[in-house]
Amino acid sequence: MNRNREFDPQEKPRDLTAIIEEIRTLAHKERDNCLALLHLLRTIEQLHRDIRDSLFLEALPDNRQALYALLRDIEASGGWPYIERMKVRSIVRHLIPELGEDSPSPPALSSDNYTLESESEG
Repeated sequence: MNRNREFDPQEKPRDLTAIIEEIRTLAHKERDNCLALLHLLRTIEQLHRDIRDSLFLEALPDNRQALYALLRDIEASGGWPYIERMKVRSIVRHLIPELGEDSPSPPALSSDNYTLESESEG
């Protein structure tokens, strides 16, 4: 289905601007609560997935010329939206400040580094 209209991403609709500000306010309010912020990030990621898998797919162009124009626009305006996940290494570097960018990587986690209770009991 192709109902594309001109859209200038620099001119966000007022509703979207208000939602963005509300999310920022919530994040700042919870800035010391890692679990609340993690939940917020997961919610945003799920919203991204829901919109992509339903509404966006339904709105895709139904002919090659329009699809090509959409792909050109995606490429010209910064690519596909992507929600980057934080790497464990970045979290470890944050927790251990002396591990700078030039320091060797922390040891990898493996099953050899811990023992399950059921294994140690037998």
